[in-house]
Amino acid sequence: MNFANKFISKPPDFWEQVLFSDESKFCIFGIKGRKLVWRKNGAALDKQNLFPTVKHGGGGVMVWGCMAANGVGNLVFIDSIMDQRLYVVILKGNLKQSAKKLGLGNDFWFQQDNDPKHTAHNVKLWLLYNTKNQLQSPDLNPIEHLFDLLERKHRTLLQV
Repeated sequence: MNFANKFISKPPDFWEQVLFSDESKFCIFGIKGRKLVWRKNGAALDKQNLFPTVKHGGGGVMVWGCMAANGVGNLVFIDSIMDQRLYVVILKGNLKQSAKKLGLGNDFWFQQDNDPKHTAHNVKLWLLYNTKNQLQSPDLNPIEHLFDLLERKHRTLLQV
C-alpha cells in the first residue's frame, strides 16, 4: 500500500521511463498445477476431457526478462538455479543494454519485486553503482501479465 500511495500521482511520462523486470518459469510440457474442468457423469475418460501428462513435470525453462512502455528488452534463458550471484551476472549483461535498446537513456527507473535474490546485499550494491533510480514493489509488476500471456499462448500452441 505504501508503494501505491507513493507513486499513484506520478504522471504517465514517469511510467514511460520505468524498466520492469522479473523472472518466470515456463513449463514446456504439462502445466504448473492442477487443471480443473467440469465434466458430465460418465464422461471423464472421453478424449476431449483428457490431457497428456509427462513424468517429472515435463521440463521447463526459467527466463529473466524486462519491458518498458514502448516494448520489451532482452530475454535471458536461465540454465541453472537462479541465485543472487547469477542475478547480478544477468543484470550486468542485460540491464543497460535493454534500457538502451528501448531508448530509455541513463535516467530510467529500474523496477523489481522483493524477491530475496533481488534484495540481497551484493545486488543492492551493484544497482547502487549502476542505476540512478530504483523502484522496489511488493508484487505490482506489469511484466507478470506479459509472462502470463506468453504462458497462455504456449499452452494454446501445445493443444493444436
